[in-house]
Amino acid sequence: MINRVLIRIKVVQMYYNFMLTREVKSLAMARDELKQSFDKSYELYNYLLKLIIDLTDLEDRNLDEAKHKFLPSHEDLNPNPKFIDNELVEALRNNEQLQYYIKEHNLTWRDNEIFLKLILNKIQNSSFYNEYMESGISDLASDCDLWRQLFRHILIDDEDLLEELENQSVYWSIDDLDFMSQFVIKTIKRIGDGDEFPIMPQFKDEEDSEFGDKLFTCAVEQEELNTATINKFIDSRHWDAQRIALIDRVILLVALAEVRSFENIPTTVTLNEYIEIAKTFSTPSSSSFVNGVLHAAIRDMKNNNIIVKP
Repeated sequence: MINRVLIRIKVVQMYYNFMLTREVKSLAMARDELKQSFDKSYELYNYLLKLIIDLTDLEDRNLDEAKHKFLPSHEDLNPNPKFIDNELVEALRNNEQLQYYIKEHNLTWRDNEIFLKLILNKIQNSSFYNEYMESGISDLASDCDLWRQLFRHILIDDEDLLEELENQSVYWSIDDLDFMSQFVIKTIKRIGDGDEFPIMPQFKDEEDSEFGDKLFTCAVEQEELNTATINKFIDSRHWDAQRIALIDRVILLVALAEVRSFENIPTTVTLNEYIEIAKTFSTPSSSSFVNGVLHAAIRDMKNNNIIVKP
């Protein structure tokens, strides 16, 4: 579930932090932080699923309070219950794997009801919600479609949600919200398709679960070797080796560690992944710089039989 794209991003981020703090932080400490970062990403995935439940519970309480007003209106006494009767929410409530995780990690949004009300208000003012509530269709497929649309078009880019998450954990950022929201959307689809085990595991398999730690460790251990490789292929007419942005150097160091250490990952995959990371996390010219250095370094390693892979 935490895929290799996110793993690579987190390794780059952690290595960047390690470069800045290595005088006070050991490799073992950095590896522990990386593991915690992966654990927190998976926690966020479950936390966002819990958000669906808690928003529904909030609306249920709102409707109940409206019925008990001193002078309730006809609408208060006869509300449209479609949102709170959502079959997707019921499936999440009844999912033993999700509920066990929620209980073990004490996940709840109810401690911040003001925030929940803010998000619920945004949902209820959306066209997706109003079209859903006005539709005469009431089934699992339409219930799942509502929440897919809400995540795609409202929650995944919501600044208030991002701010709330960042306040709760230093490990939660816009990248985590983006990736985990996409996995929530996939989970909703799996529930709608009748998947018996819709909740995704933290990693796809054992190899992926070990990938991040191995990549980070190799990048640190090979730093001197890969620094020499980087410097060898920097065109001094255009680039000063001593003035390369730290994030660009980190991206190159991690990429070269992957090239050297993972025989089953084609070099084209590594190239494309780290060029995209450079586009996202560095300057506009960084992707072409990273592309040029990596291409030259990989070609040289192949010519000298340092690596033997496509």
